[in-house]
Amino acid sequence: MRTLAVVTSARSDYGICLPILRRIQADPDLSLRLMVTGMHLSPEFGLTVRDIERDGFDIADSVTMLVSSDTPEGIAKSMGLGILGFAQAFARSQPDILLVVGDRFEMHAAALAALPFKIPVAHVHGGELTQGAIDNALRFSITKLSHLHFTATEDYARRVIQTGEEPWRVTVSGAPSLDNLASTVRLTREELAQQFGLRFEDAPFLLVTFHPVTLEYERTEWQTAELLGALEAVGLPVVFTMPNADTSGRTIARMIREFVADHPYAQVIDNLGTRGYFSTMSLAAAMVGNSSSGIVEAASFALPVVNVGTRQSGRTKAKNVIGVDYPREDIRRGIRQALASEFRDALRGMVNPYGTGTASETIVEVLRRVPIDSRLLVKQFHDLAGSSQKGGLA
Repeated sequence: MRTLAVVTSARSDYGICLPILRRIQADPDLSLRLMVTGMHLSPEFGLTVRDIERDGFDIADSVTMLVSSDTPEGIAKSMGLGILGFAQAFARSQPDILLVVGDRFEMHAAALAALPFKIPVAHVHGGELTQGAIDNALRFSITKLSHLHFTATEDYARRVIQTGEEPWRVTVSGAPSLDNLASTVRLTREELAQQFGLRFEDAPFLLVTFHPVTLEYERTEWQTAELLGALEAVGLPVVFTMPNADTSGRTIARMIREFVADHPYAQVIDNLGTRGYFSTMSLAAAMVGNSSSGIVEAASFALPVVNVGTRQSGRTKAKNVIGVDYPREDIRRGIRQALASEFRDALRGMVNPYGTGTASETIVEVLRRVPIDSRLLVKQFHDLAGSSQKGGLA
């Protein structure tokens, strides 16, 4: 039986992993080793490890790594603690393959710790760009640490190959989070109100998810103030979700809670979970912020998205995404455009460029059958056709 270890660090990547976890769990030839770390283990972020357990998963390893600081020093220390924690976990028991998702520093710590153990790493969502965040560097670093790549689009696959990865290692799978759409029964407004206390009534509302732009963390307070000023000017009911544990994330969380305390039409939910989040997306008038969910999942709902600032710069975007700069008037104009009936009407029948909801099947099939041998473990650099073979600088 082949053992596949999967790392999850937060509610966001857990939703991406969930279809993969279910499929591994159901395969008689595979054994799931779930490794939980990061925000899942923090009471400050809702201790969402409990949600994983309620979903019926056994947790093989808990790697505590977050320090109580979101300064650059605090994030760097957390990264170091993560490498130590994953090293200890791998010393106890080595999986046959380690699967990591995306671009967070917790995932990077796991992939880096796996390197001396010669554990092959499978990476989901490589080749993408988020030019406003340190995640961009982390993602491409994980690509070079990985042995198998599952990309969301053909363009992203080409970019992974462009970094020197051999084409046979790269599979275009689509985005696994979209697999949840077919299996998730959405909650009604009344059920969301009962389960999460959301005060919808019948008014249109905005779903707002705003994370730190980690290459611009010195401007976090101003950026958040501009966003909140735009929301105040628009005056629609607002449902906030909370930011990630990134540099200056606590600044955003504090300002959101202060805004909610002063504005009765606004509320914040720490953790909606996959079902609650998708249900809220399906009912929202528009989404505002800078979350990858506005880029990847929202298109499947034909949901208008106002993407603020540079955090998602470089990602493939569908026609439902309206890009705006940080000043509040720019954000307010974007919201007005998103709410216009002609804009929403134009989104009917749109195709999501991130896939149709079959990614987990593709990913698990490759992980189940790929030979774990020297060809997999010893990576060769793939030069692009026509590239120079000569070293040195001109």
